[in-house]
Amino acid sequence: MTSPPERSAGILLFRTEPSLGVLIGHPGGPFWRNKHEGAWSIPKGLVEPGEDERNAALREFAEETGVKLEPAAMIDLGEVQLRSGKVVVAWAVRGDLDASLLASNPVRLEWPRGSGRVLEFPEIDEFRWCSPAEAGLLLNERQEPLLRRLEEYLDHEE
Repeated sequence: MTSPPERSAGILLFRTEPSLGVLIGHPGGPFWRNKHEGAWSIPKGLVEPGEDERNAALREFAEETGVKLEPAAMIDLGEVQLRSGKVVVAWAVRGDLDASLLASNPVRLEWPRGSGRVLEFPEIDEFRWCSPAEAGLLLNERQEPLLRRLEEYLDHEE
């Protein structure tokens, strides 16, 4: 019997002025250092056993950006499945933050594996506001449908 896939929950922060922009982050650490296109992600993380997925998304956003959101409305963007099998469930939240002031939580990792050497680095080493088109190039390709769903939602909202 196989266990269900891991689940992550995340927030796609967006703003509509002066035009539609989304906030994405580049993972920190030596593995991601020289990877750019296809390496970025929305702020997200694992859902703890028994944890409400919306609450997990808000917790992970706070951990990865240093900002606690108190959203009035969370737009359900559904879920996507990564190549690893992990399922990412996401919500869009309207907001505007200065990306240069965001600070991610630190992560400790043995690198290279088996070396005994432990590195500490931010989980997200760069945040960036970008258009959905640019985000589509930078995001992990399996997260790209979240951008389309946000745009579809906003098109119907008008």
